[in-house]
Amino acid sequence: MNGVGLRESLLATGAPAATVLIRLMVGLVFLSEGIQKFIRPDDVGAGRFAKIGIPAPEVMAPVVGAFEIVCGALVLLGLLTRLAVIPLIVIMVVAITTTKVPIFLREGFWEMAHESRTDYAMLLGSIYLLVVGPGARSLDALLRRAKRGAPR
Repeated sequence: MNGVGLRESLLATGAPAATVLIRLMVGLVFLSEGIQKFIRPDDVGAGRFAKIGIPAPEVMAPVVGAFEIVCGALVLLGLLTRLAVIPLIVIMVVAITTTKVPIFLREGFWEMAHESRTDYAMLLGSIYLLVVGPGARSLDALLRRAKRGAPR
């Protein structure tokens, strides 16, 4: 696939305009969580990462926080949405693996189900945006429309 084809497929979206609601949910939660990793490092950032056994928590927490801020903002804007959700999906898979699987093993299914509801909502919302794109009310859609209307 050439650069133009890749760019077109990244900007393409057949999703309804109401997809903006999914973008708001996913983008605001990740943006908020990313900011908190910097302003509440002991509870949400490096301290939390150390507690759950993430290696090099002083490095990993700010890196994850930066990805959450940047990618969350991109999702909110609907800009490069499909690319932006890929790191967010990875973050959620790691979060579920490192925090929810131990709850399942220690306390059982229902406690894990209760504790993981936000994680699953963020994971599935991100996967939805990867599959369908950001919707008609997005910068991706605006750029695509402008590109189609531009003279070649």
